[in-house]
Amino acid sequence: MIKVENVEMWGFEHAIRGMRNPMNSWNKSDSIKCYANANCQGICRNNLCGMCIGKNDLDLMRRLYKAGPEHRKYLRQIFVSMDITAPLYWWKETDTYKVGTTSNSCSTMHRIHAKKFTLDDFSHEHLYDVPKQKLRDLIEELNYCRAVYLKTKDKNDWWQMIQLLPSSYNQRRTITMSYENVVNIINQRSGHKLDEWNVFVEELKRLPYIKEITE
Repeated sequence: MIKVENVEMWGFEHAIRGMRNPMNSWNKSDSIKCYANANCQGICRNNLCGMCIGKNDLDLMRRLYKAGPEHRKYLRQIFVSMDITAPLYWWKETDTYKVGTTSNSCSTMHRIHAKKFTLDDFSHEHLYDVPKQKLRDLIEELNYCRAVYLKTKDKNDWWQMIQLLPSSYNQRRTITMSYENVVNIINQRSGHKLDEWNVFVEELKRLPYIKEITE
């Protein structure tokens, strides 16, 4: 499973201004700030990005995008932040996109014992009945180890939870990335074996102007 929440964006205004610096073509820029602006064209997706991008700017964005990473530097100046809850096996694969991204996670080191483990703390939607029961048994063992640790505060008892925790455990992280990261993930992870990647790709495709820039 994967859940994406609290999406925020910034950077369109200075990215558009900067992409016109090489040709000194600022006078051709036709985008406007669009926080509930009456002239909004609707593409900005409920004012999430704060800009209504004009025809001239969008045309240049598309041409620079098609010209390749060395020309579409403006994408690295547009940022999106979101809260993602996903299993550890998915988070391991996101390391590929560590360049230009920042994330803060809920801490398994410090807070693994904060609450009892439940089945919903783990991704289990594809498990058959027998493996799911084994996961329940493991959760019972984790809760036993937790109860022991809460009594003893012994680091050796804490280790029992840390090393027993499966990669299906769902962790929440707040991640910030650029639009360059976004388009790379869409291009490289569409049709992936993991459902989580396909769901995440669809979430990214809904971000303001992603479709219009990359079509």
